[in-house]
Amino acid sequence: MQRTMPDGRPTTIATGADNEDVAETYLRRRGYRIIERNFKTKIGELDLIARDSGVLCFIEVRSRTNDYFGDAIESVDHLKRARVSRMAQLYITWRHPEFEFARFDVLGITADRITLIRDAWRL
Repeated sequence: MQRTMPDGRPTTIATGADNEDVAETYLRRRGYRIIERNFKTKIGELDLIARDSGVLCFIEVRSRTNDYFGDAIESVDHLKRARVSRMAQLYITWRHPEFEFARFDVLGITADRITLIRDAWRL
């Protein structure tokens, strides 16, 4: 896989993977146990699936190099929430994870600042 553009900048895929690495490390340090990464189907992808004190968490990771256009968290609009929610339902149907509670978290990386919103929305 090509990780850089002809001008030497990293590809968006490489940047996304690097930011998911940062997110995973950040979450692990806060007690999350990562179950799966990049669960993909035809309708989309779940960035991270984890457990936090027994709660099944679907984590959307967003990043921006700076805050010129706002914080990365702000890029999770109602359409993105709906898509992630549909993907979570597919994940539960296909993987049959045991859980009592589930939630949606958003982790934003804006420049060098990381923001985690637990229970960012509900179904």
